[in-house]
Amino acid sequence: MLARNVRRYAYNIFVSTSPANSNLSSSDQPSAGTRTVHAVCTHDCPDSCGILVTVDTLAGRATKLQGDPSHPVTRGFLCGKVARYLDRVYSPDRLLYPMRRKPGVPKGPLPKGCEADAFERISWDEALEFVAMKLKKMAAEYGPESILPYSYAGTIGQLGYGSMDRRFFYRLGASQLDRAICSTAGGEALKQVYGVKLGTTPQDFAHSGLIIAWGANIHGNNIHLWPFIEEARRNGASLVVIDPYRTRTAALADEHLAIRPGTDGLLALAIMHVLFRERLDDAEYLHGCTRGSEELRAFALREEHAPARAAVVTGIAAERIEWLAQAYGNAGRNGRKPAAIRLNYGIQRSENGGTAARAVAMLPLITGSWKQRGGGLQLSTSGAFPFNSSRLQMPEMMQRSALQRASRVVNMNQLGEALTELGQRQESAGPNDGPPVKALFVYNCNAAAVAPDSARVLAGLRREDLFTVVHEQFFNDTTDYADVVLPATTFLEHKDVMGAYGHLYAQISQQAIAPLGDARSNVWLFGELGRRIFGDTAFQDGEDELIAQALDTAHPFFAGITSERLEREGHVPLSLPKNEHGESLPFSSREWFKTPSGRGELTPLPAWVVPHESRSGAEGGGEFPLEFLPRKADNYMNSTFANLPGHRWMERKTAGLLEMHPLDAAARGVSTGDSVSVWNGRGRITLTASVGQTVPEGVVASRLDWQKLSPNGANVNMLTSERLSDLGGGATFYSTLVEVAKTEQASAV
Repeated sequence: MLARNVRRYAYNIFVSTSPANSNLSSSDQPSAGTRTVHAVCTHDCPDSCGILVTVDTLAGRATKLQGDPSHPVTRGFLCGKVARYLDRVYSPDRLLYPMRRKPGVPKGPLPKGCEADAFERISWDEALEFVAMKLKKMAAEYGPESILPYSYAGTIGQLGYGSMDRRFFYRLGASQLDRAICSTAGGEALKQVYGVKLGTTPQDFAHSGLIIAWGANIHGNNIHLWPFIEEARRNGASLVVIDPYRTRTAALADEHLAIRPGTDGLLALAIMHVLFRERLDDAEYLHGCTRGSEELRAFALREEHAPARAAVVTGIAAERIEWLAQAYGNAGRNGRKPAAIRLNYGIQRSENGGTAARAVAMLPLITGSWKQRGGGLQLSTSGAFPFNSSRLQMPEMMQRSALQRASRVVNMNQLGEALTELGQRQESAGPNDGPPVKALFVYNCNAAAVAPDSARVLAGLRREDLFTVVHEQFFNDTTDYADVVLPATTFLEHKDVMGAYGHLYAQISQQAIAPLGDARSNVWLFGELGRRIFGDTAFQDGEDELIAQALDTAHPFFAGITSERLEREGHVPLSLPKNEHGESLPFSSREWFKTPSGRGELTPLPAWVVPHESRSGAEGGGEFPLEFLPRKADNYMNSTFANLPGHRWMERKTAGLLEMHPLDAAARGVSTGDSVSVWNGRGRITLTASVGQTVPEGVVASRLDWQKLSPNGANVNMLTSERLSDLGGGATFYSTLVEVAKTEQASAV
């Protein structure tokens, strides 16, 4: 009890000391000369926080951000990242004007603070004319597929993520991008099992008796779920974390099971083994709401899925697997509260990650926990938002390629291959044929920092024959290789409409302040380019027209959600089906399933396949015997915020570290503070050893940072591969093997 009180005290301190973490009191009301604007954090986070922005009307300057206390999920507090967001908006390092690389300045890493010396300031007219001229020239000489857009979720607002930009690149006939770097394997897994990306609401976690955070660092990157979990714990619930790394969440949990990377699918099968063996399955629910339960039962009961066998591979003791399975299966029975799983995308970033996510997603179908409030599973709720993306993006504008097919699609996880090899092969007219990539347009993404196999990516970006445009808020790793840099707005400087992938409220984000300098939004930029090159009326729509198009749907979930209502209320709940008790319980009945059969799909059977690049795989135990976790920082958003002094200060304890288990360190003569080299066949980085219990034996970890802010100018993606996951073409960051040695010893290797 004392330990739990200490954990709660630590959480309360975290929330109360964040600068913007307070509800509106009388002293918070707008004063004369100020106004309050409703905005939404559009960064890539499940929480999609409602925000109140205080603006000095005389200066036109935002002076305060605070959570919107009326939002039912984010409830008036902000995470530590966004609580400091005005540091980002008004940073002296903001990119504020279009710039072009000076003649003769080679592409490559530039010291922080000296980047502007490589560029000359130009006007927007000059920039747009120059970019339009270069893109038309590339399309004419090499074909439009020689142009590749590269973007992801630097903003997840509907307009900023994908609207006018998609129209532009469709109309241009450019290569299309498969945006698969983050969530496609897990998303495909959910759709295969349930037919839709939907799950337990955050509010319903408060009614759980057992919560399993599976590959989910809730306290680090889903903080608004945490109060609901703590409410459940105050009422007797237990929190179990399954994660190779001792995250913030694991440190606060009742139980931490340090699983070996890439073995989650086998653990899920071992839990199924116990559930079926002990008759803890819900036979009535399985019969009525699923398909393939008997095949799955027979498969899970095979001896190779028994806890004793799984323990050898997963690194979790057999008795703990038995305990977890029994606790999960008995939750919701005999008056007990049900079990809920917060599954996150960590488990799907391995070679067998899609199947692993499918296996975990099947567990609440086996127990029927969906029938009770507080049961089920959440990975993503994004499938509940029926925005009309076709109206926004207009795929009908797609131009046919010279090979008389739709433009080729390039997986963003294989950017290195696209920039160094694509178009060099002499093959028949397949989907990846066509010209080499001659122009790259990067926005909403720091490609040089986040793409895997970065040595290959950087080699491609250095090409003098590659014309690269980057639309950004700051000089970063990617702008160091740009020919043209264009200043982008923050979410306070433009308008957008939002869904979420962690709750069920549609929101509007109002523009709070005028863009700083000459910063411009994605909508403005690609609309201007489209008008200059093509003149089509499709490029004349403004933000309000695009928001109306996004909401133009007859889907029942959007019943009553209009632009006018969002303008008036800020956030509006989706209209989900309710049972006789007034509860919306996803997958509690067959009406919720969107699979072709209208049932939860338990086949094909989720067989665990050993990843090639793992300790137990074909490449393990040899030259590179350690599994490497290139983990995300708690106080950055992927690579976003990494350049800001306040955020770097919050990450100071893990900056540049390689975390090692004592047995692995001792075997290599490594101690805390030693400079170590970490390498494999793709690259090498230098870090500082930190020996402790944050990782299990056989696993080492380091966090993502910018290349230019990392030791030796190389980050963790120097070691990761372009190999794709089994489902969805996703990234396999967590299927990475390395070796480690002290730097003076490694130099001889």
